[in-house]
Amino acid sequence: MASPEVAMLPVSTDVLVVGAGPTGLATALTLARRGIEVTVLDQLAAPPTTSRAAVVHAYTLEVLDRIGAAAPLVAQGMRSPRFTVRDRDRVLLTVPFHELPSRFPYALLISQSVTEAVLTAQLAAHGVRVRRPSRLTGLSTTGGGVLARVDGAELRARYVVGADGLHSTVRQAAGIGFTGPRDEESFVLADVRVDSALPGDEVALFLARSGPLIWAPLPGGVVRLVAAVASAPPDPAAAYLQALLDERGPARRPDRVTEVLWGSRFRVHHLIADTFRAGSVLLAGDAGHVHSPAGGQGMNLGICDAVALGTAVADVLDGGPESLLDDYSDGQRPMAEDVLSFAAGLTRLATVPPAHRPARDVLIRLLGALPPARRKVALRLSGLSHRQPASG
Repeated sequence: MASPEVAMLPVSTDVLVVGAGPTGLATALTLARRGIEVTVLDQLAAPPTTSRAAVVHAYTLEVLDRIGAAAPLVAQGMRSPRFTVRDRDRVLLTVPFHELPSRFPYALLISQSVTEAVLTAQLAAHGVRVRRPSRLTGLSTTGGGVLARVDGAELRARYVVGADGLHSTVRQAAGIGFTGPRDEESFVLADVRVDSALPGDEVALFLARSGPLIWAPLPGGVVRLVAAVASAPPDPAAAYLQALLDERGPARRPDRVTEVLWGSRFRVHHLIADTFRAGSVLLAGDAGHVHSPAGGQGMNLGICDAVALGTAVADVLDGGPESLLDDYSDGQRPMAEDVLSFAAGLTRLATVPPAHRPARDVLIRLLGALPPARRKVALRLSGLSHRQPASG
């Protein structure tokens, strides 16, 4: 039986947002706060309870603060004052987030599912609920915008936002190319409980010959593990995850996995859309760009896309020039290219051949000894390097 939200699908809306992950929700919230009529749909019957992203960076929190969503997130997350790059027991680089020039001088450690729940609640407070399960099956351009086909019904929208991920129906229907290197990476991820001597408030990136391992603590004594692997099992067990930690993690005082809460695998391409705008159709988040999780930038970039896009669309609907939408595409796409390059660089750094690892480690430690270099890395990881002077 269809949900009441699907049964009451409107005939028309100002903006149709397809996809109710963090990007779609943040786009819709930005619009709703401006009084724009927005309809949000998602093909899943319920929000996922597991998710890949676990870090919200300082610049993203500044962006979320513009739409009233930072404070409730901070209240539920854990603040991390630093990020370390390690080679087994050696700390090669410490990135000081506590010195960031921001109202949020930390990385917020919080599960993506909690981030989505907070945004969903904020959106509901503005009278907007996600229509699910609901599927977009086609788009066609009309004189006044776009005619969308949703579950066999027609919905007219001034604008359509594709926030529907890697296999975006919106992007494909709009005929927007999605290009990049043909290679892809395989990752395993899991939320676990561990006996560990590592700091409980610090994200660590372990560089290993076989690939990087990200160790990220979450509220409630949980640790998120993400590792690039040659071939990941669909349901990683404790023994598999223990072997990863034994191979890549601390050696003198090894971590011991005591419980696996959940685990999964995913594959990542490095792809970017040819444009983020085709007429009345706009893209944000993974519909426009996908890349390695190294550096924890994916969801963060998607949320920044969302607020920039929502603001531009609201400005146009309030009488501003259509060129604002081109400004969005022209501004966010280079940012996405930069993040893709950065994530790929971190992966390459982790997987240098054994003969070159001593030189790599020395260079990273030299970098960490220079305060200006540490500050530059902190600004880059936190996203503050993308902050426009006017928003500071």
